[in-house]
Amino acid sequence: MLIKKGAEANLYLEEWHNRKVIMKRRLPKRYRIQELDKEIRSQRTVHEPHIIHKAKEAGVPTPTIFMVDVAEANIIMEFVEGKQVKQVLNDLPPEERLRLSRHIGGLIGCLHKHGIIHGDLTTSNMILTPYGKVVFVDFGLSERSTELETKGVDLHLMKRAFQSTHYKYARECFEAVMEGYAEVVGEEEAKNVLEKIREIERRGRYVSER
Repeated sequence: MLIKKGAEANLYLEEWHNRKVIMKRRLPKRYRIQELDKEIRSQRTVHEPHIIHKAKEAGVPTPTIFMVDVAEANIIMEFVEGKQVKQVLNDLPPEERLRLSRHIGGLIGCLHKHGIIHGDLTTSNMILTPYGKVVFVDFGLSERSTELETKGVDLHLMKRAFQSTHYKYARECFEAVMEGYAEVVGEEEAKNVLEKIREIERRGRYVSER
C-alpha cells in the first residue's frame, strides 16, 4: 500500500515474512539518461542503508534494514510504530515539549559528531514510539561530512521546520534543540554551528532582498 509519494522515492507499507515493513522504491527519472539514472538510483540505494547503519552505531535510533535490492533500487526496512513528532509536539505540556526538543538536539549532535548529515531534518522525519523513543527516518538526502557549513545547513532546516510547523513554540524548541546539541558536541562547537546558522540566514535575506 502506497503511504507516501516523494520526489526521489515512494514508500509502501507491506507484509514481509509475517511482519509489517516499509519498502522504499526509488523511481526511474525519465529526464535522465537511462544508464546514468540506473547508476544514480543504485548508488543511493546502497548509500542510504549504510548511513542508517552508521547512525545506529552512533547511538541514534533508526529503522532496521532487512533487505537491499540494488538492481530494483528497493530497500525493505522496519516499520516503526508511533507518531511523527510533527503530529504530537504542539500538544505536549511545555516541560515535555522542551525535554523532547533537547533530546532531539542530542541525537542530532550524535549524528554530527560522527560525521553524518541527515539532509532533511524535520519533525516529519522523526517518529516518537509508544515507549518514548525518538527514531530518525528518511536518510535519502544524507551525506558524510564534518564541515561546519553542512552542519549549519542541517540545523537551519530543523529551525525552519519549527518555524513553519510549530511556529508558536519555534524559538523555545530550537533553543532546547541547541542545548541538547551542545551537551553532545560541546559548547564551543555548538556556538560555531549556531553562528553558521545565522550566517546562512543572513545570506538568505540578502538573496531575497536583491
